Amino acid sequence: TILRLMKPTAGKIFFEGTNILPWAGDRLRQLRRQMQIIFQNPYSSLDPRQKVGAAIMEPLVIHRVGQKASQRERAVYLLEKVGLDSTALDRYPHEFSGGQRQRICIARALALNPKFIICDESVSALDVSVQAQVLNLLKALQREFNLTYIFISHDLSVVKFMSNRIMVMNRGSIEEIDTAENIYRHPTSDYTRQLIAAIPQPALLK
Repeated sequence: TILRLMKPTAGKIFFEGTNILPWAGDRLRQLRRQMQIIFQNPYSSLDPRQKVGAAIMEPLVIHRVGQKASQRERAVYLLEKVGLDSTALDRYPHEFSGGQRQRICIARALALNPKFIICDESVSALDVSVQAQVLNLLKALQREFNLTYIFISHDLSVVKFMSNRIMVMNRGSIEEIDTAENIYRHPTSDYTRQLIAAIPQPALLK
């Protein structure tokens, strides 16, 4: 809904201080260059019939950014940024592991040089060891490209690792919003306290 992929039933959506809910047409199209999403499941996020290079270049083609040669250069650059090499361009998604596929999805999300990315349960489908690698990659890319993330997750230890500010939601309603430090040390909502109590303590100390 934040990205206007689904129509909201109520409320407003603010981006850089402006309510974008009424936007449509070319104005909305330009906005979408600045806002991207990394979905939960890297297996269903990529078209199995589309080569990796085409998948990463697709946003550039849709928004008419550059020519074919420069689009390919951008794809190679982004693959290297996520820890893959140029040989991935001409391969298909089924040739990669889940962690590698999610790296490809991250590269695709970066194609248009966005300001803001929604990470929707972006590591929950991965093995725990691979989760750590992808989370560290996301943090490194955030620093390098000055990105803002909304990181959606049910795993509060992952949320603590990734977040500066946290919004706790329960059945579609906001329970509380605060810094990550305050949420974990001084939660004000009973629901938040229950969530934190359910986390193994070693996870909170990371």
